[in-house]
Amino acid sequence: MLAASAAAALLLLRPQKAASAVRAGLALCAGTVVPSLFPFFAAISLLLQLGAAEALGRLCAPIMRPLFRMRGVCALPLLAGLLGGYPSGAKTAASLYAQGRITRQEAELLLGFCDNCGPAFLLGCVGAGVLGNPDAGLWLYAVHILSAILAGILLCRLSGDRGPVLLGSALPAAPVSFPQALTSSVTGALASTLNVCAFVVFFQVLSALPPAPPPPLVLGILEMVGGVASLTPGPGGFAAAAAIVGWGGLSVHCQAMSLAAPEGLSFRWHWAGKALQAVLSALLAAGIQACWRLW
Repeated sequence: MLAASAAAALLLLRPQKAASAVRAGLALCAGTVVPSLFPFFAAISLLLQLGAAEALGRLCAPIMRPLFRMRGVCALPLLAGLLGGYPSGAKTAASLYAQGRITRQEAELLLGFCDNCGPAFLLGCVGAGVLGNPDAGLWLYAVHILSAILAGILLCRLSGDRGPVLLGSALPAAPVSFPQALTSSVTGALASTLNVCAFVVFFQVLSALPPAPPPPLVLGILEMVGGVASLTPGPGGFAAAAAIVGWGGLSVHCQAMSLAAPEGLSFRWHWAGKALQAVLSALLAAGIQACWRLW
């Protein structure tokens, strides 16, 4: 209540700053969020409804079972997150659960390590743009992938509420015609993209309200893009970028919740997984810097 009152007071005291932040957030949505997420959401939804999850599950079962003690179909949210970026992994996990292809336990555990940053942001924006070193972007993406996998391995072994059903046969899925799958995929992708845009704009405003800009790590806890953009090149910036991107920011977490919470999924593993991934990312980045001296 106190934080909300303070934010409301700052909105009244700094209306021009808030308006500028809204315009910046809308520009970010129009230039980056919608072009990257809307087609990806639509394509993933269409593939899911047409049976791609089962085909991928057969291919990935030999990897998913020993690593995560999960069925192969659970590979799709992990791949979606690492390729499509936040919050594609959470969206895909929620969709698989809603369609009866994975269990609640699988979906909730997947939320802890499948919601990740895509390569475009890490390679272009963070590596080449913020850190001024394209090789740093490649290393950051490798760190992000490895930390997500390690976090998933740890979470899946810490979980004590799973049974052999998670390694059982694939759950049945009702057949869907192509026209029905296409129309529902496009309309669902639009609704999901608008949800994400709403949180992007909201947290752009929230991060712009304080009279003085907070430190990069503090800002990164709230909003990932702003936190990373305020970093300076060098070993410290490299490790901080890894931690911020691994955590994702409250904006990203709210985006994931807006897509997955309507299905009644718990986010207890999500919070634990993202915190664990942030720590692992920072440690891995520090180790890489010590061995290869990027700066």
